[in-house]
Amino acid sequence: MSRVDEEPEPTGTGDEAGTTAAFTALLEDSAEELYESAPCGYLSTLMDGTIAKVNATLLSWLGLECAAVVGRVRFTDLLSIGGKLYHETHFAPLLQMQGELRGIALEMKTAGGGRLPVLVSSVVKYTSGGEPLLIRTTVFDASDRRAYEQELLRRRQEAEQARAEAEQARMEAEQARQQAEADRGRLADALAVLQKSLLPDALPALPGLEAAGYYHTASPYQLGGDFYDLFPLDEDRWAFFLGDVCGKGPQAASLTSLSRYTLRSAAHHAPEPIAALTTLNTVLHERFTNGGDPRYCTVIFGQLEPQPGGHVTVRLASGGHPSALVLRADGTAEFLPTPGGLLVGILPTAPFATAETTLAPGDTLLLYTDGLTEARTGPARDSLFGEDALRTFAACQAPATAQELITALSGLLESFGDGLDDDTALLALGVPTHPPTRPATNRPG
Repeated sequence: MSRVDEEPEPTGTGDEAGTTAAFTALLEDSAEELYESAPCGYLSTLMDGTIAKVNATLLSWLGLECAAVVGRVRFTDLLSIGGKLYHETHFAPLLQMQGELRGIALEMKTAGGGRLPVLVSSVVKYTSGGEPLLIRTTVFDASDRRAYEQELLRRRQEAEQARAEAEQARMEAEQARQQAEADRGRLADALAVLQKSLLPDALPALPGLEAAGYYHTASPYQLGGDFYDLFPLDEDRWAFFLGDVCGKGPQAASLTSLSRYTLRSAAHHAPEPIAALTTLNTVLHERFTNGGDPRYCTVIFGQLEPQPGGHVTVRLASGGHPSALVLRADGTAEFLPTPGGLLVGILPTAPFATAETTLAPGDTLLLYTDGLTEARTGPARDSLFGEDALRTFAACQAPATAQELITALSGLLESFGDGLDDDTALLALGVPTHPPTRPATNRPG
């Protein structure tokens, strides 16, 4: 039988006893203490906003004394100017209609003149008859939230500024690209006009001969240094030349112009091929090499003289230029060797030798610059087209008229694609099997 005066033995563990003690201590806090020391601000106001009660937490935040607030100021007196305007225009009317508002962002004034961002929730208490009696308001410190929002706003503004700057940079880059395209277009047009001035507008019609020319420009933005020409010496003879100056650009164009006009002038005074090349060599050496700026070119210069029976005698000399190629009417192709012949303009005097051949009806003479034979071929673009391949290609075209040969070669040049990185000039002179029915052509690339 148990004794009623004996203390009951504990039935729980030590941890359970500690938890029970903590809850007991918590319940010993009075309601007043909980109100005053709450982690948020509390205040109650009359319906006109006069503060009737306020807890210590809110007074501490604002740096105010209770006696200076209760019954003396209204809730709106604690707000900043902006907060007052919002309270009068939005907060108070909505609270009156709804009876409750939650999480409204306002700013309150502190005693030191600072601003405290807060979140305010208010609820109207009514009498048993349904009449509004007072307003209970809870205030939460939103300083951290405001700082976070301001940081987000600052980052957003920075992002928008960066986006605007990037868009402005993109627009400027696009304008610069369009301007560069327009400038390149104008440059290409100007260079095309200048390049055209370094070549004959059209090859003349030769009695008993056919002539065709072609010029491939490797870059529309850079002047090339290849050139050719065909012109009469007298009633029976014609002169022709084709060459390649060193370099690119304006200096090469200047050298090209000087070489063309020197050869034309020299041909009328001393029409022999060796004499014309000797004159050009002297002019280039005296003008450039003696001045410490050596410039040179390779040139092949020749004469055409019709013979009885429709044949044409060709006499030519070369200054370091690739050998001419002759396509015969029997379907063969062979180079016409021009032994000797140094680069024109390198030395004060240069030896040149003359080579001669006869073109029969159906034969065609081809002159070309090294852009053709030095075109890079193969999958890796690491092999040169070369003279042997050119002779094989020409033999496959033979017999061919001058125009037919130029057409085939221009197609070959196009097939090289990016392997053709140098200007190329072509000049074909042929004896037709029948008299030509139209003038010679000059097709620019």
